[in-house]
Amino acid sequence: MKKTKLGARFWLALTVFSLVGQVAWVVENMYFNVFVYKMFHASAAQISLMVSASAVTATLTTIFIGALSDRVGRRKLFICAGYLLWGVSILSFSLIRADVIAPAVGVPVAVNTVCINLVIIMDCVMTFFGSTANDACFNAWLTDSTDDTNRGAAEGVNAMMPMLAILAVFGGFMFFDLEQSQSWVSIFTVIGVVVMVIGLAGFWLIREPRVAPSPAGSYWGSILYGFRPSVVRQHKVLYLTLLAFAGFGVSIQVFMPYLILYYEKTLGMENYVLIMAPAIVLAAVFTAFYGRRYDTRGFRGAILPGIALLMAGYLVLYFTRGTVPVFLGSLCMMAGYLSSTAVFGAMMRTHTPPEQVGLFQGLRIVAQVLVPGVIGPSIGAAVLRHAETVVNSDGTTSFLPNANIWLAAFGVGLVLCLLLALLLRRLRREAAVPSAR
Repeated sequence: MKKTKLGARFWLALTVFSLVGQVAWVVENMYFNVFVYKMFHASAAQISLMVSASAVTATLTTIFIGALSDRVGRRKLFICAGYLLWGVSILSFSLIRADVIAPAVGVPVAVNTVCINLVIIMDCVMTFFGSTANDACFNAWLTDSTDDTNRGAAEGVNAMMPMLAILAVFGGFMFFDLEQSQSWVSIFTVIGVVVMVIGLAGFWLIREPRVAPSPAGSYWGSILYGFRPSVVRQHKVLYLTLLAFAGFGVSIQVFMPYLILYYEKTLGMENYVLIMAPAIVLAAVFTAFYGRRYDTRGFRGAILPGIALLMAGYLVLYFTRGTVPVFLGSLCMMAGYLSSTAVFGAMMRTHTPPEQVGLFQGLRIVAQVLVPGVIGPSIGAAVLRHAETVVNSDGTTSFLPNANIWLAAFGVGLVLCLLLALLLRRLRREAAVPSAR
């Protein structure tokens, strides 16, 4: 099969929108917990609630907006307008500060509680706009713009963006004292403005793919389409892929909300950015090339090495505390995480019906965000229920994440291996059908 070439404009749009979107998500997924932990002394349960509420919002948004995008046959408007409003919502977090809220509340402990609740609410608002732009429509645009001959390469670039975003955020945050409220004001202002600018640029940069509107049937019927048993039976490989991807995501979300806190507070690595940056760069470069393995070796040949790397990283991080082994464990974990994400992404796009891409983005987000975002942090919070605590300068206490998050993630990874076995068995059966005929 002749490979379809993708133009420079496509690669520029993919890189810019994916990277900036991931920077915004990294700040939410990895640093909002640091924000509420450092500024308002949030507990593990409150962090878990924040992640879960955001996951539910992201899922519902993607399902509803994905169906709407399919019905009107438009991606570009949703992406660009969504990025603009996403940036505005990020800016709003600069106003959630103790000095702003205190005059209306008075009691210091109550101020922290109110601020945490406001962060959770506004996190959901921000997630609505971000999921509209990125999860529902940008991902649908990427599927619309690629085919089986180039999807692995495009997904490899797309999948390495989370770690490049982490690198950019880590590097940028080095210049801020995250114990100071003013630092967070600057962070939210800069990121909010950048996201808004990218939204404006998208009106020129993004080329609208040829997507025929699908007005047939009711809107609610379109939303529920992917959850019908008949549709599940018709697309068994896709749904088994989604199930395995959900298990993979749960394993990641067991530790991800507490990752920075674990490095900085538990291991005492105040220079964790300098330690993690090389691992992030190497993992991102590895993933950029690894995505092509899906195109040449297929799903089985690509996913198994990725999961093996991830699981090995978990074990190294659980058993070690020194700088060098933690770096090596982090490198294995990140390389396995990113490469497996790329492979799962390419597999889902390959088996998504091309005429109903938007409808199935909702299912993807159930597997990628809802199930992992609700179950993973809950497991992490349960593991950390009796974690060591420290007393803060204002008399409040904060928990210290421990290495049990890696053991719990490894346990979920074993369940993932069982789910992968089911998927690979189904793939073998479907591959045998043509030869049997």
